[in-house]
Amino acid sequence: RVAGLADQKAARIQRALAAIREETGGAYSLAFLDAMATGEAKAWLTEIKGVGPKTASVVLNFHFGKPTMAVDTHVERVSKRFGLVPDSASNEAAHDRLDELVPDELIYPLHVLLIRHGRARCSARDADCANPVCETYCDCEFCP
Repeated sequence: RVAGLADQKAARIQRALAAIREETGGAYSLAFLDAMATGEAKAWLTEIKGVGPKTASVVLNFHFGKPTMAVDTHVERVSKRFGLVPDSASNEAAHDRLDELVPDELIYPLHVLLIRHGRARCSARDADCANPVCETYCDCEFCP
């Protein structure tokens, strides 16, 4: 028998659906999160096993427009290289720091720009620092 992430993910999805159904009295809807403050909604989501800060932030920011930064590998790497987040910060600390630092109206557009920059110019192993963004903001070991 082949074991893998599929079984684990299926169990987590079922737990998430059960938690949602219990919270709503039988409905499979996250609409109740919209009435909550961002921190409260994020805390509710991350109580579900398998839902971390990134997944919670994706749901809250992309679906509900709530001001919370989804920190994936690109956002974390570029944020650290630009000095927005300390190099020693954990992923959860990076979420907290960016949520504090970035004005609400800039969270989504900055998220998109950090991902684009991370993919196009600032990979984990190498960086193309010959661009105006890096010349202005970057302080990483790759940039002169």
